[in-house]
Amino acid sequence: MARFFRELRLLIVMDVRELLATRAYWLMLLAVSALVGQAFLSAVEFYAEASGAGGGPAALSQGLSPLEGILVPTFGAYDLAATLLFPFVVIRLIAHERQNGALWLQLQAPPIFGVTMASKGLALLLAWFVAMLPGCSALLLWHNIGGHLYPPETLGLLLGYVLRGVSAIGFCAAAAAFSTSAASAAVIALTFTIGTWALDYFAAARGGVLAVIATYTPLAALRTFERGEIQLATIGILAVVGMSGLALATTAAPSGRTLNIRMLRSTAALGAAILLCVLAARIRTSADVSENRRNSFSRTDEVTLANIGAPLSVDVFLAAEDPRLNDLERGILAKLRRVVPHLTIRYPAAGRSGLFQSAGDHYGEVWYESGGRRLMSRSTIEEVVLETVYQVTGATPPPPDNAPTYPGYPLRAHSTFAPWLFFLAWPLLIAGAWIGSRRQRVQRVG
Repeated sequence: MARFFRELRLLIVMDVRELLATRAYWLMLLAVSALVGQAFLSAVEFYAEASGAGGGPAALSQGLSPLEGILVPTFGAYDLAATLLFPFVVIRLIAHERQNGALWLQLQAPPIFGVTMASKGLALLLAWFVAMLPGCSALLLWHNIGGHLYPPETLGLLLGYVLRGVSAIGFCAAAAAFSTSAASAAVIALTFTIGTWALDYFAAARGGVLAVIATYTPLAALRTFERGEIQLATIGILAVVGMSGLALATTAAPSGRTLNIRMLRSTAALGAAILLCVLAARIRTSADVSENRRNSFSRTDEVTLANIGAPLSVDVFLAAEDPRLNDLERGILAKLRRVVPHLTIRYPAAGRSGLFQSAGDHYGEVWYESGGRRLMSRSTIEEVVLETVYQVTGATPPPPDNAPTYPGYPLRAHSTFAPWLFFLAWPLLIAGAWIGSRRQRVQRVG
C-alpha cells in the first residue's frame, strides 16, 4: 500500500509539472483573475447602491443578502471558466499525450493505467483549487471592508463550484480519450455545453421528464448551491459524472485490446454511471444552509409537516410555461419535498402555456389529497397552501414561529484595493510563477 501511494504521488507530481508547462493553464489563471475582479467590483458597487450609497433610496435591509448580492455574482465567473476555459486545460493534458505518443509509454509503465488516469484527475482538481484562489481573496476583501459572511452558505457555495470543476474534469477527460485530437475533443466539449443549455431551455418550456433531467445539468446544479441549499442527490450526481468520466477515459484508451473489448468495457462503465446517477437522484436528503432560510418553512411548520404520517399527493394543473407554476415550485413545492415524508407531486396539465385548455378542464387548480380527503386551491401564497395542507391531512396548525426575522446586511463601503489586487497583483504573481516554472523545467532538461 505504501508503494501504491508513493507511485501515485510521483504521478501527480509529474502531471502537475505537465500542467505548469502548458500556456493554456496560465492563460486561464489570468482570465479568471480578471473575470473575478470585474464581477466582484460590479457586485460591490451594486450592493452599495442598494444600501443607499450616494444619497439614493436604500432597499429593504431584509432583501440585502451577501450570498445573492456578492458571493453568487463573484463566483459566477467560475461557471464561465469551467464552461469555456478549463476544458481546454483538461483536454490539453490528456489529448496531447495521445498525440505525441506519451500515452503509449504510460500504458507500458508498471502502474495500472487507471491509477495514471486518477493521478491526472487529482492534478487537475488541484489546478482547479488554485484557480479558485482569486475568488477566495474576494471573500477576504469583502470581509475586510466590513461585509458579512455566513460560513455555512459560503462553504456550500464553494462546494458547488468545486463539484462544478469535478464534473468538467470527468466529461472533458472522456471527450479527450474518445477523440483522435485535441481539436475534436474541444468540439465535443462545446457540443455538450450547448446541449445542456438547450436541455434547460426545452425543460422550462415542456416540463415532464425533461424537467427532472434538467435539474442536474451543471447550470441547474449550481443554482441549487447558489440559493443556499445542499442536496445529496446533486452532490452524488456531479461526483459520479466526474469519476465516471475518468473511468471512461481509462476504458477507451488504446491499451492493446481490441476495439470491441474497449467498446464493451466503455459501455459497461457508462451503464454503471447511469445507474449510479439514477440511484443518487432518488436521495431526498437536503439541507438549507442559507442564513435567511429561503428554502425552508418556519421551524414550527417544518416540525408539523415532518410528523405527517399519511401520504400526501399534489396534482398541479399548470403548464410548464405558466409563471404561477414557477412561483409554486420555488416557493412551496420545493420546501414540501424537503420535509414531508410521503409526498407525490403530479403535473396532469397538457400543453405548454395552458392557453388552449378547454373550459371544462381543471386548469389553474391545485388539488391536495391525503387519507381520502381532497381539497382544491388556486393560490401560490405560502400561508394559504400550508392551511390547505393542514386541513387535508388533519394536522393541527402550529403556533406562530417567534424566531427573529432575517435582518439583512446593508453596506455602503467600496473596496479601493480590489482593482490593484485583481488587475495588477494577481497577474504579476501569475506571470512570476509561470517564469519560475519555465526556468525549473529548463534546468531539469539541462
